[in-house]
Amino acid sequence: MQYMLLIYSDEQNWTEDERQDCFQKSMCISAELAAEGKLISAAPLHSVTTATSLRIKNGKRHITDGPFAETTEQLGGYYIVDVDNLDQALEIASRLPPAQKGTVEVRPLFPLPERLTN
Repeated sequence: MQYMLLIYSDEQNWTEDERQDCFQKSMCISAELAAEGKLISAAPLHSVTTATSLRIKNGKRHITDGPFAETTEQLGGYYIVDVDNLDQALEIASRLPPAQKGTVEVRPLFPLPERLTN
């Protein structure tokens, strides 16, 4: 089953050294998961200051700068893993450095029909 691990934390709580250390440790975890055939995709996101949000109201596009939700933690990256169950996904999430400074949300993905994925 595939799970998405969504990485949330307050961008302001990271020093540049912490951010670089997190990146290096996360790359090592990604390499391990890839070698085990469990990693589908992973990527950090640019700062929330680069976000653009789109909403459709009454058939018209409304575009605003920044994230849609007001929150103290911002979405900073993601992993998509293919594992046997939620316990395995949670074990991976607990190894991710951002879990110590923020939140890792673990959610199962709905499988898409084969014709949509090729």
